[in-house]
Amino acid sequence: MQEKVSYQQQRNAKNQRVNTIKKGVYILPSFLTSLSMLAGFYSIVATLNGEFVKAAWAILVSGIFDNLDGRVARITHSTTRFGVEYDSLSDLVAFGIAPGVLIYWWALQPLGRLGWLAGFLYVACGAIRLARFNVQINTVESKYFQGLPIPAAALLIATVTIFLADFEIEPQMVQIPLLLISYLLSGLMVSTVKYNSFKDLQLARRKPFNALIFVVLLIFFVVAAPHIMFFALSFAYVLSGPTTYVFHLVKKPKSHKVTGSNALLSQVETKHDWQKNKH
Repeated sequence: MQEKVSYQQQRNAKNQRVNTIKKGVYILPSFLTSLSMLAGFYSIVATLNGEFVKAAWAILVSGIFDNLDGRVARITHSTTRFGVEYDSLSDLVAFGIAPGVLIYWWALQPLGRLGWLAGFLYVACGAIRLARFNVQINTVESKYFQGLPIPAAALLIATVTIFLADFEIEPQMVQIPLLLISYLLSGLMVSTVKYNSFKDLQLARRKPFNALIFVVLLIFFVVAAPHIMFFALSFAYVLSGPTTYVFHLVKKPKSHKVTGSNALLSQVETKHDWQKNKH
């Protein structure tokens, strides 16, 4: 009897440890999401203090945590509806409000109303993009994003800030291009242009050696010139959507419509063929 009680106690203790581990696994993605939001909030504080480069780097750090929380949730099978909603709120702070405030205070403030409207439009379009993603999360193919993902838009603003600061280019010298970039990002986020999600990398499976060489070279160039490579990669991804869209639009075969004299000629040829087959 005593042995039976002892066995039952051991089993209960084991189940309790397993449940504790499971709770920890479910908390981990939300913890990473909180770190992403913290980095985004710090970016806002740094911007208001005039430390624009620090603010930009904080957005990049936020992007790392945002990428990790989703991957950890999928690997540990701990994806929940709460996690999805919490992640969206975190993204709005880190990749919506923080970059919007950054680009306004750093570059667009001298433009007055035109400047703060551009910043607001970016935040509003980012919020719409996140809301649309949550609504369509189970209906859109996972290989592509519909519209520019808000983290990608935020990373471009952050990397262009670091890039110009590294080359000591004052934002006032490129105010109009930065204003246009802000409007472009806003429009692409709410567009239906497809962007690759890189969730299904067939190349890495078909040619793992080539993929490994590519990754090694990419890491080499990023380490050698991070400010240039981060900006180049962000800008290339933003342009990849419209470029692919235009390419498919041009490549798409045009349908030939049979109208007017062509329709009459088609009817005559059909009648002639029928009479020929009859005889």
